[in-house]
Amino acid sequence: MKIQKAWEKYGNCIIMLMTMTVNIILLSFFFDFYYDMNDDVMMKDIMSGVYTGTPDGHNMQTLYILGAFISLLYRLCRSVPWYGLFLFFCQMGSLYMVGLRLLRLSRKWYTKAGGMVLVTVFLWGVVLPHTIAIQYTLTCTMMASAAIFLFMTSQSSLSVKEFIIRNIPSILLVILAYQLRTEMLLLVFPLICLAGLFRWAEEEKFLIKENYLKYGIVIGTILAGMIFSRLVDFAAYGSEDWKAFVSFFNSRTEVYDYHYDILTGGEHKEYLASIGLNDAQQELLDNYNFGLSEDIDEEIMGKIADYAAKGTDVGMMSEKGTSGKLFNSLWYHGKLSVYRLFHSEDVPYNILVNAGYICFFILGIMNVFNDTKAKRKFSFIWELALLGAVRTGLWMFILMQGRYPVRITHSLYLAEFMVLMGMICMSFMYNESQKKVSAALALLGLICVCCIPQSFNVVLSDMEAREEANQGEVAIAEYCKSHPENFYFEDVYSTVSFSQKIFKNVDNSLTNYDIMGGWMCKSPLYKEKLDRFGIKTMEEGLLRESFVYFIIDKEKQDGNTDWLKSYYAQKGITISVEKEDLIDGRYIVYKVLED
Repeated sequence: MKIQKAWEKYGNCIIMLMTMTVNIILLSFFFDFYYDMNDDVMMKDIMSGVYTGTPDGHNMQTLYILGAFISLLYRLCRSVPWYGLFLFFCQMGSLYMVGLRLLRLSRKWYTKAGGMVLVTVFLWGVVLPHTIAIQYTLTCTMMASAAIFLFMTSQSSLSVKEFIIRNIPSILLVILAYQLRTEMLLLVFPLICLAGLFRWAEEEKFLIKENYLKYGIVIGTILAGMIFSRLVDFAAYGSEDWKAFVSFFNSRTEVYDYHYDILTGGEHKEYLASIGLNDAQQELLDNYNFGLSEDIDEEIMGKIADYAAKGTDVGMMSEKGTSGKLFNSLWYHGKLSVYRLFHSEDVPYNILVNAGYICFFILGIMNVFNDTKAKRKFSFIWELALLGAVRTGLWMFILMQGRYPVRITHSLYLAEFMVLMGMICMSFMYNESQKKVSAALALLGLICVCCIPQSFNVVLSDMEAREEANQGEVAIAEYCKSHPENFYFEDVYSTVSFSQKIFKNVDNSLTNYDIMGGWMCKSPLYKEKLDRFGIKTMEEGLLRESFVYFIIDKEKQDGNTDWLKSYYAQKGITISVEKEDLIDGRYIVYKVLED
């Protein structure tokens, strides 16, 4: 009897836990797990102590409260890949909670089995590439999407207290996602608000005190958690050194991500010269090795970012005037956002989203004609229209920015799909339409199954490409480790195209090399790293210190060091570079000598 009661209470949890465990074992058998980008590797290096020798939460990408927690884990045990484990289990945990909710919504054994299968085929057919090559942006959206689904499918007619308690997982997921990748969470936040509106609209009575308390407390708690997280972050970066670097970081991001043409286009040389940048410094900005020049600081980078913003404003006001230009831009990007729904580049995400819209619409039509007791029969029309309007606005926003990598576009599709899943389950699962809902979910599952071969091919080809790209990084790391008495600066574009395996060959010891640019260059941690090796600045270290060397890829740069000579020449210093060694037959190790 006790066993039966325990199974009734925890059976769904056990079933879904076993399902996810089997999936994780199979993933581990077939694939190696990678950090998707060198950004994630750099974040891991900072939090694990690889960068400065001491684990630190100031990684500039996550909010400090999360970074400090992960760095604390590394302080407790440096040999465990805590950051990779955190990202991986955030993804798996999000799928687990979605699957668990599907099981709890199901009344029949075959619908429970269907829920297990749906989560499994969604993992293998849709998000597999982002699960094997883990990236914090997509992980953030997976948590936000799980929160959307959980919130939308929470039980109706609960008391205020019960409603809040049942939605604690959704609240925590949103706050944690905000700490992990603030910008991405804010981008999908309109969809989170829309999910709340749709959930509220399903209440038997809409404008009553209990509902104001329910939804007001939930959204208020989320906002309070976000504000608290941001305040802690402001405090953590509150010193003068960190404030200066944050200003530099934001300006650098704006320039390199959205206005890189300013650094490469000859028409902007006159302006760059007017703010004190000579030809050699402009070339450093172009090839990303700006760390060599101490004069390229937050003030200079801020002026470039302001110049870029003014240029954009001028472009918007040219030709047909502001209103005409803006209208044409909105019209063009509006059409482009719709076009992307049918574009092969976004498969399988756009296929799933389109199928979700069709399924919800068909279920709504069937409900109008078949369910005579249903209230608000035509609510599906305004819900679909509102969701379409919000998603179009979000897509237009990122398209007009001119920068939309797959980690952003796939994230938007994922959040939108989970809203549609929530709409389907929320509107029909609790009435006699459950069989129809099961059929709709089965169709979505079939689409996922059809995508599995493509998903496998993408992952396998990606793993092969990573193995090839990582050979150079591994060779450099091993070479530098074998020469612990030296320090090596690396040309940025020669050495940034790499990732790392998460769970294999974990080495969180201090490294004796750094790139000459990048998003942590000139930060307090960067200065701490140099100071640890007895280097005052990059410029002086290369020139004056006998143990400091320079690494460049002879294939990408043809071993060209003219830009390095030009920089010192404009300082009134004549240098020569002497080849000291060759790494992996490709990377030249140079020593800078003053003539």
